[in-house]
Amino acid sequence: METDVLGAPYESRTLPMGHDDEGEVVATLVRRRAGSPTGRAVLYVHGWMDYFFQTNLADHYVERGYDFYALDLRKYGRSIRQHQTPYFCRSVTEYFPELDEAVRIIRHEDGHDNVLVNAHSTGCLITALWAHRHRGEGLVQGLYFNSPFLDLNAPWVARNTLADAVGLLALRRPLAVLPLNLPSNYGLSLHRDYHGSWDFSLDWKPVGRVAIRAGWLRAVHVAHRRVRAGLEIDVPVLVQCSTASYRGRSWSEEILRTDAVLDVEHIARWSPGIGRHVTIVRIEGAIHDVVLSPEPARKTALTELDRWLDTYLP
Repeated sequence: METDVLGAPYESRTLPMGHDDEGEVVATLVRRRAGSPTGRAVLYVHGWMDYFFQTNLADHYVERGYDFYALDLRKYGRSIRQHQTPYFCRSVTEYFPELDEAVRIIRHEDGHDNVLVNAHSTGCLITALWAHRHRGEGLVQGLYFNSPFLDLNAPWVARNTLADAVGLLALRRPLAVLPLNLPSNYGLSLHRDYHGSWDFSLDWKPVGRVAIRAGWLRAVHVAHRRVRAGLEIDVPVLVQCSTASYRGRSWSEEILRTDAVLDVEHIARWSPGIGRHVTIVRIEGAIHDVVLSPEPARKTALTELDRWLDTYLP
């Protein structure tokens, strides 16, 4: 471990992940230790076009006695290399090796026997399928999903018929850029240089428009279909999301108190099917990343998280 870009007490470690068709691949594991060892740890996994910068969340876990870890997946944040296409994958299972290695380090090198996975948005989709694959192995004891990306925020035709057509294109031209424009309002609502109060790298988490590629959309569509078929995660799962989504395309103050990325009704619909024991908490005034919400929604989210931890991971 070496000092992370966030500075002490954060440390980071590069995890070699071999090579793919673009060259060398790495992931990055960030660590911040609690005041004294307790055997408990949390692994944070970011969303799409994102990376770990949510130090307020790390503060909360460390105060509860958890050693905090965060994983910047391949081609994201600390793990992006110049020869790579950022945020791209052909299957979400490409991320499973770094999840396996991160949990191995947390459990076997650092000696934790109680591990919670805390994921956000696309990170939830990835870790849900990963946890389903590893059910019965006892690798993690719980999952906290912050606004899980379980379906495309689009009309039914786009989520199904058009997504299938993109899948056919992806088989021939996976890097093809689709004529889709995601609104930049959510990013603008977060960064302190615009409408928000948070500081993060605009190189690693841009607030402008980013290319959506056919291969990535196909990977997400395949993963969504797997989720809709039902998963069998065998540990307790907490799902948090807002009570409302923002439907507009232009800037509005409403973006500061709703989910401006996903349809929260999709989250509420599909979350119960991912495991045997799923708790869903919808938070008034929360945004897409609920732990970055304005107060009092942010405090509510962390209070509900603590209540769930005390009940299921005491």
